[in-house]
Amino acid sequence: MADPRIVPDPRIVIVGAGPAGVRAAETLVAAGVRPIVIDEGGRDGGQIYRRQPEGFRRSYASLYGSEAGRAEDLHRSFEALRDRIDYRPETLAWGIWEKQLHLLQGSRTSEVDFDALIIASGATDRLMPVRGWNRAGVYSLGAAQLALKSQASAIGSRVVFMGSGPLLYLVAAQYSKAGAKVAAVLDTSSFWLRVKALPRLMARPDVLLKGLALTWKLRRARTEIETGITPVEIEGQPETGVETIRFRTNKGQERTVACDAVALGYHLRPEAQLADLARCEFRFDVQTRQFFPVKDTDGRSSVAGIYLAGDGALTLGADAAEASGHLAALAVLTDLGRQVATRDVGRLRRRLRAFERFRRGIADAFPWPASAAAAFSEDTVVCRCENITAGELRAAVTTGSVELNHAKAFSRVGMGRCQGRYCGHAAAEVIAASAGVSIETVGRIRGQPPVKPFVIGAESDAKEGA
Repeated sequence: MADPRIVPDPRIVIVGAGPAGVRAAETLVAAGVRPIVIDEGGRDGGQIYRRQPEGFRRSYASLYGSEAGRAEDLHRSFEALRDRIDYRPETLAWGIWEKQLHLLQGSRTSEVDFDALIIASGATDRLMPVRGWNRAGVYSLGAAQLALKSQASAIGSRVVFMGSGPLLYLVAAQYSKAGAKVAAVLDTSSFWLRVKALPRLMARPDVLLKGLALTWKLRRARTEIETGITPVEIEGQPETGVETIRFRTNKGQERTVACDAVALGYHLRPEAQLADLARCEFRFDVQTRQFFPVKDTDGRSSVAGIYLAGDGALTLGADAAEASGHLAALAVLTDLGRQVATRDVGRLRRRLRAFERFRRGIADAFPWPASAAAAFSEDTVVCRCENITAGELRAAVTTGSVELNHAKAFSRVGMGRCQGRYCGHAAAEVIAASAGVSIETVGRIRGQPPVKPFVIGAESDAKEGA
């Protein structure tokens, strides 16, 4: 009797053409399946291995540094797949309903049915506001990196990088290598936290050494690096934008650094809106104080037919994303009744265990500065899209809004273009501190379609796969 799980010609959709999405597609193609690959970007690579525009001729070494080999391998792997996949660049996956994915390409919407969906949506910057961060000239670390990779330009002529985490040093080093003036790297985490985290960080000694090399290169370029700082204010004028950044050193002394641009970032947060719309369960991670979609080791979510891979599920880094993309595709094949090599599954699971230990070490070494939210002045803008201040959020708490979505309804926090991507975590911290409740109790901003704004007048095409 035939295996009832076997789908003879399965329709498998992958959202994202970064490290996880490319490796998932590669695994499916090797099994004789032609997946549909949806990517919001114009070219493959994702954010970490974002390609330069057509016509640019910078070398892999100059673009990606120590990750040049991995970037080139991923790009070549994707090129080899192009005629064996249904690749749809510049296409936004904006909603999910049952077994149907809603898409937008240009000004046209469409729907595609699927038997299995692998969400490899990547991550975005996790941001903690500081007074004045709504001034012109303040960017996220990801935006600063995007300008350098995709536009071959810097965000300013004298840039301060502030926040915490490996990405802070990576982007600063990339700017320094490109010839931009890095005015300072200001890290809210203490150097001694990194020392204490070494046992976990040693789970990936190669990555640890790359991180140390980045710091060494910055110091060799005579870049000022301050650890254990407390941000105070980004100062400037409406006409000129950013002029200085003010902070307290780890010894409590107040200092200023002259600059014309600031790049902010505190590691990453998963782009989990699609998983939310698919009604996947989420869990709270106490160490990093954020919610992640629930998945098993191989990428199966709590919803049948929905699989999660890469930083869109758990921020483990690019090489871990590749491994999780492979695993998610193998899980799809297994669940559809196809034979897979159990040896490959075991090897990939072991790799991900090491990545997870390293992730815990990173969280220890570069903690999210949750306590900063309680110290915000009343006029500190928390939600830049809607210009919602800490004072307005605290006022919402006095009316009984101690849950984030309730506070959203009363204050409009998270209702702008970013839909809470950049303010949601900080807003939750402000509410928790003001109400005296746990951050887990405050919750998270629930995803709503469309996951990103688009033109109301978009035209609809016929549904595929009906």
